[in-house]
Amino acid sequence: MQNLKKTKNLNTIAALAENGLISAQEIATLESVAQQFSVSITPQIAELCAEAETPSADPIRLQFIPDPKELDIKPHQLQDPIGDNIHSPVPGIVHRHPDRCLLKPIYTCPVYCRFCFRREQIGHQVKTLSGEALENAYHYIASKPEIWEVILTGGDPLMLTPTKLGGILKRLTAIKSVEVIRIHTRVPVVDSKRINDALLKALTIDKALFISLHANHPKEFTPEAENAIQRIIQKGIPMISQSVLLKGINDDPDTLQSLFKKFVKNRIKPYYLHHCDLAEGTEHFRTSIETGQNIMKTLRKNVSGLCQPTYVLDLPGGHGKVPLHSSVIHPQEKGCTIEDCEGNTHFYPD
Repeated sequence: MQNLKKTKNLNTIAALAENGLISAQEIATLESVAQQFSVSITPQIAELCAEAETPSADPIRLQFIPDPKELDIKPHQLQDPIGDNIHSPVPGIVHRHPDRCLLKPIYTCPVYCRFCFRREQIGHQVKTLSGEALENAYHYIASKPEIWEVILTGGDPLMLTPTKLGGILKRLTAIKSVEVIRIHTRVPVVDSKRINDALLKALTIDKALFISLHANHPKEFTPEAENAIQRIIQKGIPMISQSVLLKGINDDPDTLQSLFKKFVKNRIKPYYLHHCDLAEGTEHFRTSIETGQNIMKTLRKNVSGLCQPTYVLDLPGGHGKVPLHSSVIHPQEKGCTIEDCEGNTHFYPD
């Protein structure tokens, strides 16, 4: 693509059109999508999109290029599909489980996934937590000695400057009860150049640090991405994965087998395969739970145990993640009831 701008993100519909990623006929409709849900694509992802032989079925384009289907919001879809808000005691903190909490220091990402479960928050509001809000978050964590693990998410924490990220990690490691820090990110596969010496230095801390990489399709593992991953691994930082089961993108055993083998080849342990959440405007991405279970059965039969993630659903209402094995699922008319970790059942439209 000759007109591709390689120096900055494409974060408007006009920029996507200028670079040939959408047609002139799509501009008006997609402007409506962009008014409701954030748009951003890195040059690295734009190049992958530009290489698509069949754009309408390309697994990279489908993840990142806006679609008019996002304007079709169903009654059962939610602005806060996993119940973050009801478990947020102070801004930036989500404390759903006793021994761990989320810290969201940033509300921007290098790319905006079209299926994002935080799409109502990300890219629309203040870009980072204020200094005062961060101090309140540290105070909250320190006041809860049961918090053993802090998970940095957002947004994408690796979008922070190395100085800012290093400062946050330093403050967290100073809290005696915090023994593990986890960072959730897409940066290595969508904006690989950010994994530089300064960032790696910021990630060098005295407590256990894990990086959870979000990737959904083997095409995301470009040479640049694999090099960025190896730079992290060679610093002695363990990596795990998270992926989302997405209709038309990875909802078949062969694609997921290839994806999970890519993770393991790059020394990343597959951790979670998420059932797509009930975020607004994402119905076209969601499979049935039965589809996901059947895929997992095939993978268990054909693929090494190293390549097996846990297939999970984050229950609406803030009830936490549930492994989607058959013993917790009970079919009902127009859906099913799912048993949470406390033995309570919840209706889920499926």
